[in-house]
Amino acid sequence: MWEFDNIKYFLLLAVLPLLLILFIINTIWKRKRQKEFGSAKALQILAPDQSKNKANIKAVLYFFVLVLLVLALVNPKIGTRIETVKRQGIDIVFTLDVSKSMLAEDMAPNRLDKTKQLVSQIINNLGSDRIGIVGYAASAFPMLPITTDYNVAKMYLQNMNTDMVSSQGTAFEDAIRVASNYFDDPKTSKLIILISDGEDHGDGLESALQLAKQKNIRIITIGVGTEKGGPIPQRQGGTVSFKKDSNDEIVITKLNPETLKTIAQKTGGRYYYGSNTQEIVELIKEDLNKIEKSDFEAQEIAEYQSQYQWFLALALLLLLIDLFILERKTKWMKELNLFNEK
Repeated sequence: MWEFDNIKYFLLLAVLPLLLILFIINTIWKRKRQKEFGSAKALQILAPDQSKNKANIKAVLYFFVLVLLVLALVNPKIGTRIETVKRQGIDIVFTLDVSKSMLAEDMAPNRLDKTKQLVSQIINNLGSDRIGIVGYAASAFPMLPITTDYNVAKMYLQNMNTDMVSSQGTAFEDAIRVASNYFDDPKTSKLIILISDGEDHGDGLESALQLAKQKNIRIITIGVGTEKGGPIPQRQGGTVSFKKDSNDEIVITKLNPETLKTIAQKTGGRYYYGSNTQEIVELIKEDLNKIEKSDFEAQEIAEYQSQYQWFLALALLLLLIDLFILERKTKWMKELNLFNEK
């Protein structure tokens, strides 16, 4: 099996025909100038040891050197063996609150952006775990199914916003149920990381927690926001206003950690306050290390060995040979008479 590291360097081979044309033009020009200088017989008398073909030999050497250098840059690889690799990890579903209250700026830059920052940093510290993403407000929706492609996960994460759900509110019950359906293998270790400001406006939380316990799903909760709270900004064009209630009073949304603590406690998880991103990432990392890893599907990986060094060595050898090829006749070459110069 073969593969190439840098295919783009093959484009350099396009220079070779141009160099060949330039060499031919230069050879024709030199012969023309020689004829102007004197006849072939006179030139033979003036420079009896001048070889007619050594210049061509050197040109061919340079041609092959360039080809070999391009091949070295491309770096062909040979697949020498196939290795079966088993992955171990945890199935993790990140469940993110995208209700309007997450726009409050009591936690900089705002609660939702802080949530994205937390999840992104946690993903950066994962190994071979599988992850999924669920968004929720008054209802929950699957954002990204279970995957090992962390780059795609972070792309979906950055696209999450508070306009994704038309009905507002925060329903933990629906969020936990949707996240629970992500786990397709009963043998894997399962974890939900639920991030919210804790304002639950739904019913049926107890039944959802029972479902999580039946499926052996642990839930870690992270609270974003402050207990002092802050207003919910509403932006239209260049103007900013704040959400008001029926009495025309500005609504102050506050962190409610009690519900989040209850969810974590009843499923064997832990609650964290998400103000310090680095601290949370380290604590989550410690928790993940304590959870038993499950074997995922085995993968066959072909191991490839780089071969660029052979092309580079051969190019250097040809350059070394070129040092000993002079553009005049040598005694042993005369005796061989390879080019019928006698």
